[in-house]
Order: sequence, then structure tokens, then C-alpha cells
Amino acid sequence: MAIVDLASSAEDRLLLHEASVGNKRSVAEPPEEESAAAASTMVGYGKHEGAAAESDRSRREEQEAYCVKGVRHLSDSGITRLPHSYVMPPSDRPLMTDDDGDHLRLPVIDLARLRDPGQRAAVLQTLDAACRDYGFFQVSDSVVNHGVGREVSGGVLDAARRFFELPFAERARYMTSDVRTTVRYGTSFNQAKDAVLCWRDFLKLVCQPNHHRRQEVVPEWPAGVRDAASRYAMANHVLFLELMDALLEALLGIGGGGLVGELSVASSQMMTINCYPACPEPELTLGMPPHSDYGLLTLLLQDHVEGLQVMHRGRWLTVQPAPGSFAVNVGDHLEIYSNGRYKSVLHRVRVNSTRPRISVASFHSVPADRTIGPAPELVDGDQNPPRYMDTDFATFLSYIASAEGKHKTFLQSRKLPLPSTTSIREMMSFQTSN
Repeated sequence: MAIVDLASSAEDRLLLHEASVGNKRSVAEPPEEESAAAASTMVGYGKHEGAAAESDRSRREEQEAYCVKGVRHLSDSGITRLPHSYVMPPSDRPLMTDDDGDHLRLPVIDLARLRDPGQRAAVLQTLDAACRDYGFFQVSDSVVNHGVGREVSGGVLDAARRFFELPFAERARYMTSDVRTTVRYGTSFNQAKDAVLCWRDFLKLVCQPNHHRRQEVVPEWPAGVRDAASRYAMANHVLFLELMDALLEALLGIGGGGLVGELSVASSQMMTINCYPACPEPELTLGMPPHSDYGLLTLLLQDHVEGLQVMHRGRWLTVQPAPGSFAVNVGDHLEIYSNGRYKSVLHRVRVNSTRPRISVASFHSVPADRTIGPAPELVDGDQNPPRYMDTDFATFLSYIASAEGKHKTFLQSRKLPLPSTTSIREMMSFQTSN
């Protein structure tokens, strides 16, 4: 594959260039001598102009090849300046004025209380309010373990660290631009479409909750993460089903019933293992840009390093990691199914200059070939018309193949125009007069 078979000589020359200037400049920053030479050709040394341009093109190609190998590769090379490919426009940068000290205390859902019939109603109210007001909540294991034990969650984080510590050649075996593949190693957010790259490498694993389908895909996963990730994925799916049952009870006033029963038989699950190495200039870039998640729910496992930020009431606030707990967020599918009552909110990832960060995001939803739309119980024509078009996974894949997919652009593309108040009144007047 072209994305893997990048000339190693380009890497070697770039490393030599870095060493020759003492790692004082960015891999994408031209040495002063080259800048001066380029300036002199513009004022009269035309015979060297073609050669200089060719040299600049060659150097840019080497830099691009180096960046495509990912940020772990860049971080390991010892760079001290951020390559231009990763520098966000000023309006998108996580400026220090964001006030790094502000944290968001997520509503906590204690499964021990949720499972207690005497306390369940109160917990459902908290869950309902969290999905309406925050779009996020935290699942605690303070009293009764949430089913994903410390050994299981710690095991997948350890396996993730070992994978990203592998030599690049071993990680690159899983590099592909095909978003439909079972295993995919890559960098940035949507690398094929990103105008500016993000400071993240990732390993995406398609998980099949169905036992027989799972046996088909797991053998394709990297050997070093296979066992730990498989155990974690199964436990994570069980937790997802319990949370969905509670959410649908809170949303509809009754047990999840049909949808939860369907999800227990057939659903989709994808796991993304993220690596955010220490960044030389974190104030100029992001690990992930502002975005919402496709699907019903995302369950995020984090190590002890901060990074996740949530947009809440117009401000970016940092979610402090809680060991052994999950940060859970509403996805686009659940906002659609709730007809807008629950919010799929923007979130992003900041990076830092001293500590690498590992996280594991598990995305859960209906089967890929199943369409989802507003729940019939929440649509009644005049007062609560459907706010979203039905959608499926194929529509989402087509969208991200043609767009960056940042912010909430996909969800916005599925919104239906609401009838005006005047139109509703006219309809009601017509009905009463006839």
C-alpha cells in the first residue's frame, strides 16, 4: 500500500537534517540559510530558481511522508517544534485563555443504586437530566463493580501502550485508508480529508458482539492486543446494554423493550484505541478536533492523564479522569432516536507537552444495515413533529468519505426543517373549520 511503502530514505534524510540543526527547528521549518538562498534567487539568480523549487518540493514531500507515519513516530524522533502540518488556524487553537483550570463535574450514575428497585427511579431522573443538559455522564463502580473489572480495563490499557511502543514497521502493517476494514491503524482524525492534522495515532478494531461473528474478526486483530481487547469488548457490550435499557426507560417511561432486545441479538460495536504522545507545542494543535460521535452511546476508558474536553454552555471544560470509571456520551443516533431530547454534544481532546495519554473509546449502535429515526412514541404530528431523517451506517460512511466530519456536521445534515408556528396554526384552523 502506498501509505505504508513510504521511502525510508526520506525518513533517514529528514532525521539527518534534524540532527544537523540540533533539533532546534521544526521538520517543516526551512533553515535560515535556505530561506536566504530562496530570497536571493527572487532578486536575480534566475538560473537557480528551478533547482531551488525542485529542492523545496522534494523536502516538502519528505516532510509529508514523515508526518503520515504518525505522531508517535514524530515524538520519538525528538522534535522540539510542531510541524506546520499540525498547526491549527488561530481560531481553532486551544488558546491559554480557555482557562485550563476549569473542570466539568459529570453527573455520576452509580450502577449499585440503579440496580436497587428502591433507588432506581431517582437514578433514572439523574440519567435523564444528564443526557438532556450535558450529553455526558460518568458510570461509577464505587459500590458494585460495573462489570468491566479493573483487571480487564487495566489489561486493555496496558496492551494499548505496548502496541504503540512497537516499531513503526510492525504498526504500519495495519495502516490503510479503507474505513470499512476490520483493523485500521492510522493518524489524525480523518486523515484523507483533514486540512490540518491532529496530534493522535489510533488503532480501530471492528468488534462483533455476536459470538460467531466475533470469532471471525478477532483473529485479524494485532496479536499483542487480541486477548485483552476481546475480553474488554465483551464486558463493555454488556455494560452498554444495561445503560441503554435504563436510558430508554428514562426516555420513554417504560423499559427499553424492543430496541434493547434487538441490540442484545444484533448490534454494532467499534473500539478505537487512541495514543496522544507528548507534544512539543500543545497550544498550537489538538489531539482531536471538536466533533460529535456517530452511534447510540460511546463508553470512554481513560488513563490518569487529562485530555477530554466537553463543550458545556459555550465553554470548553476538562473532564478529570476517574480511575475505574467510564465517561459515557450520547451519540448522534441517540439524539435522533430521542427526537432531540438527548444531546450529542461537541467534545475534543487537548494534548500536553510532558505526558503521553492513552484512551479506549467503544462506539455502540444498531446494526450497520439498520436504519434509525425518531422513536414513534416521541412523535405526534403537530406538537412534536419528527426533527430528523432516518439514517443508516452507509449514509454516514458516504458522508465522511466526502467531508471532514468534524463538529456536528453529519447530524446537522440529517435534520428536518421544522414547520413554522404560522403553518401549524393554519393547519389547526383548517382542521377545525372542516
